Amino acid sequence: MAKGEGGEQYSNASLLNKPVSSDGIQLARKHERRNRLSVCSKICYAIGGAPYQITGCALGFFLQIYLLDVAQLDPFYASIILFVGRAWDAVTDPTVGFLVSRTPWTRFGRMLPWIALSTPLAVLAYFLVWYVPPFEDGKVIWYLFFYCLFQTLQTCFHVPYSALTMFISSEQKERDSATAYRMTVEVLGTVVGTAIQGQIVGMANAPCLPGPADLLALGNTSASHGINDTEHGISLDHTKVAYMIASGVICLIYIICAIVVFCGVREQKESCRPRSEPMSFFQGIRLVMGHGPYAKLVMVFLFTSLGFMLLEGNFALFCSYTLGFRNDFQNILLVIMLSATLAIPFWQWFLTRFGKKTAVYVGTLSVVPFMILVVCVRSNLIVTYIVSFAAGVGVAAAFLLPWSMLPDVVDDFQVQNPDSTGHEALFYSFYVFFTKFASGVSLGISTLSLDFAGYITRGCSQPEAVDLTLKLLVSAAPIALILIGLGILYSYPIDEERRQGNRKLLQEQRDNEADSETDSTELANMV
Repeated sequence: MAKGEGGEQYSNASLLNKPVSSDGIQLARKHERRNRLSVCSKICYAIGGAPYQITGCALGFFLQIYLLDVAQLDPFYASIILFVGRAWDAVTDPTVGFLVSRTPWTRFGRMLPWIALSTPLAVLAYFLVWYVPPFEDGKVIWYLFFYCLFQTLQTCFHVPYSALTMFISSEQKERDSATAYRMTVEVLGTVVGTAIQGQIVGMANAPCLPGPADLLALGNTSASHGINDTEHGISLDHTKVAYMIASGVICLIYIICAIVVFCGVREQKESCRPRSEPMSFFQGIRLVMGHGPYAKLVMVFLFTSLGFMLLEGNFALFCSYTLGFRNDFQNILLVIMLSATLAIPFWQWFLTRFGKKTAVYVGTLSVVPFMILVVCVRSNLIVTYIVSFAAGVGVAAAFLLPWSMLPDVVDDFQVQNPDSTGHEALFYSFYVFFTKFASGVSLGISTLSLDFAGYITRGCSQPEAVDLTLKLLVSAAPIALILIGLGILYSYPIDEERRQGNRKLLQEQRDNEADSETDSTELANMV
């Protein structure tokens, strides 16, 4: 069996058969009790995942339609903002991961200071993303600057938080349990983000503007159903204020979550093995990207994320214009996220029963039939709600299950490279980068495609080319990308057997280190 495919770590299998003394058993039990996390600690840790999901959900679902219909930017400039803002993470994510890996230990830990210091500036930048400046000429620069600034500061929060998984406990079982808590809170975060942004903005939805085709069809009720004439008292200014109120509420939640993590989570310094000598930035990149299972998992996550980001970024426009549910799209989004939340316990059971790789396959594929159904079935609000609820079950698995696989890759790397430690933040930073990169590419391409198709800003109806483009962006393209990602997943080498083997070997290494420390202490006392 080739190196990197599961053979090398089992060459050390003789370590597992080593006789263990009664003192060793007691030491192992003491070590396990010391690394056991309380429910309160797991909840505090999990709450830290909410800000990323809340802001990401609000930006993913609403930023495109906000830039087009509220800020009233040209679709070409909107696509530049969306793409450059996310592509900027090509620099910030790996860089922050590198800096975090070089951060010395403080009395608060290595990860928590990053979370505390980045939060105030991040919420300020986020708020200004949703503010329409009182000038026209520099509006594109305004949104581009604050969007990039927020992405950078959020990276300074989320990369250390993601890597914190490896530092709250050295026990794989405890980390998996904490990850399950985190998955639940993150899905709740998407619900909260959708509810806050959607419901506040939905109550102040400015009426659409009828175009020439709409004016010609005013005498025909069936042709003018999309014209919004029921909200005479609502203007575009009301919509702008609603977006600011929603962003203010989200900023407050962001701050509260950061405080809970900082005060309720403690990094365990003893859970971190001694770090290897510092290496350069590019050496670190080559190190983590050269690990086969990690590279494959990243590619899987890249393609599947790109598919779901296309669906997420264009679903509001699809509901508003193609399906004709301009006043209901925020409720449809909320149904999807509520369904995803309710599905988390099921996927956690499925994961433990059938394995992580199988869970990702089944969960991701389960949403494909509903992507097809939503564009093929004739527009009907009740049917759309039913399809959305069913699709939410698969969305939960597709978005969150890949994150549960990342600690296994880090463990596998540590087994394969026992002398190279302290690089956890690099693994997580590239994972976060590919998520954001996928979002930027999807939003940039889709907004540019709508521009070519002739999108009409705030129009009551759109040309047929726009309807066709939206159907492709929420169905055909995402399905193709998902299938590519799952095809790569087939060659992902870490199955349950290899995962359990890595866990035993790492535990054996920690026990040996603890024995060495005990022997050194006893020798020092004798002297």
